[in-house]
Amino acid sequence: MQKQIHFPSSLRGEVKLPASKSLAGRALVISVLASGEKGTLLVEPLSDCDDTQVMLRALAQPSSVVDIHAAGTAMRFLTALFSVTPGRRMLTGTPRMQQRPIGILVDALRSLGATLHYEKNEGFPPLTIEGKPLCGGEISLPADVSSQYISALLMIGPTMGKGLRLHLDGTIVSRPYIDMTLGLMRHFGAHAEWTDAHSLYVSPTPYVAGRHYSVEGDWSGASYWYEMVALSPDPSARLFLPSLHADSWQGDAEVRHLFEPLGVVTTFTDGGVVLTKGTPSNVPVRFDLNRQPDLAQTLVVSCALAERPFHFTGLQNLKIKETDRIAALRCEMAKLGYIVREAHDAELYWEGERCAPTPSPIIATYDDHRMAMSFAPAAYRFPGLRIDHPEVVSKSYPAFWEVLAGLGADLADIS
Repeated sequence: MQKQIHFPSSLRGEVKLPASKSLAGRALVISVLASGEKGTLLVEPLSDCDDTQVMLRALAQPSSVVDIHAAGTAMRFLTALFSVTPGRRMLTGTPRMQQRPIGILVDALRSLGATLHYEKNEGFPPLTIEGKPLCGGEISLPADVSSQYISALLMIGPTMGKGLRLHLDGTIVSRPYIDMTLGLMRHFGAHAEWTDAHSLYVSPTPYVAGRHYSVEGDWSGASYWYEMVALSPDPSARLFLPSLHADSWQGDAEVRHLFEPLGVVTTFTDGGVVLTKGTPSNVPVRFDLNRQPDLAQTLVVSCALAERPFHFTGLQNLKIKETDRIAALRCEMAKLGYIVREAHDAELYWEGERCAPTPSPIIATYDDHRMAMSFAPAAYRFPGLRIDHPEVVSKSYPAFWEVLAGLGADLADIS
């Protein structure tokens, strides 16, 4: 199925955001470690997105085989969680998930005494995990791996007899997500901190049972509405996004600054955020997205369609996401007539180079929710743009199309 999009000339209204799946996933794991499965009830609100629901099912069902489908966060967090909780489980996922590396995390857990076995290919899911108490200790990891490996290890640190000392070698990727994990751990009573710029310590102090956690709205999901305001022809465009906070732990809250050059003004209120149009700058957009790699797709589409040359660095993890996002972005942008180039497997840039656009373009989504949502606002420049497999948004934002329709978009389903 495809979704064909036409937008009205005005953009006004309130946008419902899902609860942050990044915060929810961590809070659910920690609450289980703190007080068992009943602890999951103390984390709310929870999104109905695939990633959060997969995590809930995995925590609630005492099954020997746990299928997390395409949820990479769940794969990493549950690998660590199951390593320290009693029982034998096989953790598996989609064919694409079985191509996403997990060897660095498995090696780290094994060095701490965990028992894990690969069922198929060395270094990749599915895994069989035999849970047991771990003594803990001191380990090192390359700093440029997924921050979810690091967060997974940190969260189980308080359960270990000796706690955990973790050293990160090299340039740290997505540090805000590590800080988010530390903040949540401390909320639930753990003692966890940076000891220097590349080292962390988690003491063997147990989590405190029974603590409630209220999940903030998803700043990653908010990025698509920033893009809508940036690309809308309505000079009085105004969107209200509830449940977002200025002091957020979410690294993607930086979106409010990243869209300033594109003329999007962020105003915080007691209930959330108001987005309006301001004056865009006229200089090329250059950002290091090492700390916010999930915003890359949104920014690439936004800048190109706003005719703003850009150069984004720090994208080394994009190739191991739901798809190779660097290749996917270049291919789909070419359909719209933009020649986006890459460098060093970690950079994307556009210097104004164009090609002939594909007539009546259809955007492929590659089983990647962010491809669908980041390209949807492109219909402002390409009325009638089609998004293939629009259902992929269920991974993080199931109500995305309904919210878009509520703002007046004409969305036609084409089989």
